[in-house]
Amino acid sequence: QLHLVESGGGLVQPGGSLRLSCAASGFNLNDYAVGWFRQAPGKKREEVSCDGIRDDDTTYAHSVRGRFTFSRDNTKNTASLQMNNLQPEDTGVYYCGILWSAWACPETSVDSWGKGILVNVSS
Repeated sequence: QLHLVESGGGLVQPGGSLRLSCAASGFNLNDYAVGWFRQAPGKKREEVSCDGIRDDDTTYAHSVRGRFTFSRDNTKNTASLQMNNLQPEDTGVYYCGILWSAWACPETSVDSWGKGILVNVSS
């Protein structure tokens, strides 16, 4: 069973930082591409970042490039998203999703999703 759990969300003021983590259990996360997605209130879910299985294969949405950084911790079987200089438009529910042996993270091809975690950027 492909089990994912997100953590690290919460309320933060504009300009602040949060670090989201996606913990995997029951499988080796390195065998999968990992995508971070978010869904803002009233909007469709969108891809924020994707790390494929190839080296140096991380992509970012234009809106977060330079502020968000994806990383993996192979010893803990986790993936993280460091989010700096957060803005109100970053508010939403953030999900991690995995894709078997993939180079990209098309939402329709995600094999398993976490339940999501809320990020609220507000003063």
